[in-house]
Amino acid sequence: MFRHLGRCPHPEGDLANALADFFNVALQVAHLTRRPAHSNSSSPLLFLLRLLSVLPLPLLHALGAVLGWLVFVASPTYRRRFIAHTAQAGYRFAQVRAAVAHAGRMVAELPRLWLGQPVAAHFHDPACVERAWARGKGIVFLTPHLGCFEMSVQAAARCWAAEHGDITILYRPARQRWLAQVLRTVRNRPGIQAVPTDMGGVRQMIKALRQGRAVGLLPDQVPPEGQGLWVPFFGRPAYTMTLAARLVQQTGAAVILARCERLPWGRGYVVYVEDLPMPLSDALEPAVLQLNQAMEGLIRQCPQQSLWGYARYKQPRQEPTRASAGSAA
Repeated sequence: MFRHLGRCPHPEGDLANALADFFNVALQVAHLTRRPAHSNSSSPLLFLLRLLSVLPLPLLHALGAVLGWLVFVASPTYRRRFIAHTAQAGYRFAQVRAAVAHAGRMVAELPRLWLGQPVAAHFHDPACVERAWARGKGIVFLTPHLGCFEMSVQAAARCWAAEHGDITILYRPARQRWLAQVLRTVRNRPGIQAVPTDMGGVRQMIKALRQGRAVGLLPDQVPPEGQGLWVPFFGRPAYTMTLAARLVQQTGAAVILARCERLPWGRGYVVYVEDLPMPLSDALEPAVLQLNQAMEGLIRQCPQQSLWGYARYKQPRQEPTRASAGSAA
């Protein structure tokens, strides 16, 4: 019954690869040596991440803002994509220029979020989440590449994992071996269960929902070939995952839209949550379009913290079919 769901990426997979590219440019700007793909030096990087994780969040965000602008200036490809995507959404650069610094803050805050002491985060009016829990059919939390999406799931786990069980997310290792080793170390936080991006992981997500627990996804990331549909995103066709819609359609889970904003001066985070405006369509393509429109709505609430440099309109990658996925029934 799960064959048609296929394998799906997890935010951390595409995030990891995007961060690797982002870090490579930033490291070149800092006149550091680009790390080769076959490098096996995760221990020094972990040491550096642990060192950064003890820094105050205001300092990390200040350093990140500088990093964001350095990358924007140093990388013509990144800069062109950023400007093109903002124009596609109808924004002038002046309206969203703050997003340049926020992209750097996203990178700089990760050591603290992965390895450091908990950071202040609170929910703004979580009544819709409590109503969703009361239905007893599980929750699919959906958030776009906006603000601190890493904190979205951590904050939800802090609030509800003790009562309702761990929140399940999918995990795909980064292409770079050294980064994959680091992520294997840091991906699991209290109240969060990371599962592999194969049929076993998809089954675990469905099992979690049927047990009344929650899962988290970034539906605006580009899935592998065969695992999405071409539907509009800000008026331009974008290859969009079908997994989020299929999970809801198969389990009857509630959909909660979430966005996590950084507060000024490193004072923490606030997570805004809301219901899907209309019940999700029973037909797949309209449902996928509906979720894209919901992500657009969240981004328009805070475009200054959107990750506009993310390659949202790229062609999907080809991935070999694994026996575990192909034989699932």
